[in-house]
Amino acid sequence: MPIPEDVTGDEIDKDVRQELLSLPKGLAEDVSKNLVMVARLIDEDPEGAYAYSKIALRLASRVAAVREAAGFAAYANQKYSEALAEFRAARRMTGSVDLWPVMADCERGLGRPEKALEMAGAPEVHKLDKAGQVEMRLVAAGARRDMDQLDAAIVTLQSPELASNTVQPWTARLRYAYADALLAAGREDEAREWFAKAVESDKDGSTDASDRLAEMDGVEFVDAFVEDEDDEDDTGVDTDADSEIDDEVEPQAEASAADEVDVDDEDDDIEDDEDEPLAEAAVEAKDDDKD
Repeated sequence: MPIPEDVTGDEIDKDVRQELLSLPKGLAEDVSKNLVMVARLIDEDPEGAYAYSKIALRLASRVAAVREAAGFAAYANQKYSEALAEFRAARRMTGSVDLWPVMADCERGLGRPEKALEMAGAPEVHKLDKAGQVEMRLVAAGARRDMDQLDAAIVTLQSPELASNTVQPWTARLRYAYADALLAAGREDEAREWFAKAVESDKDGSTDASDRLAEMDGVEFVDAFVEDEDDEDDTGVDTDADSEIDDEVEPQAEASAADEVDVDDEDDDIEDDEDEPLAEAAVEAKDDDKD
């Protein structure tokens, strides 16, 4: 696949660049460019990102960063089995537990919520940083909901991170998940409160909390363009306006026709009046000649 001219490969993280030093220079440059494209497209064009990840994987399958990027590209396309295999490979190469939560979520995607819950209780979770632990909590709550254990999902999300007034990168998503679980359990008043809190902390619009809150408040959004189209015909011209114009034109046309008729009649009358004296004069002249 073509690489845009503005992509140099230097955009990748320095740790990834360090990993690529084990490759020949030209190969490392090609791999880095494809990894940049994966990162650039993964949100807006997951299929495109997946295609670039396969190229990088073909070029350097023994690089952990490449396996991880391929895992996330597959995950974005809901190819959970493939994603899980790539994440496991990356973990074997690095020994890191950072991918543990997303690996558990792949188990959910494969219809194995019990396995996800098992991973949520594993020793690896204690090795995660705060962000990783919150992510693991979100995955576990999702697994509980997969199993129709709504109350357990709500309890799983109740934590010091949820109660904290300090806004962190994960705060909006945690509050949103809690509000959504409350709503699913029929606790609408509490759900509304937490959707509102999610809106307060969601500065970059990572959730649709504001839409959910508006929906609960009965706010409906109407597309004004649709209403305008209903008032116009297929040509885009207002039919009501056409009718008004026609109503004005018809009387004017009738008046004009009447005026033309009147003018013609007047002309005929004038010609008749002028011809009568001339005819009389001609008769008198003939009489004089006879005499």
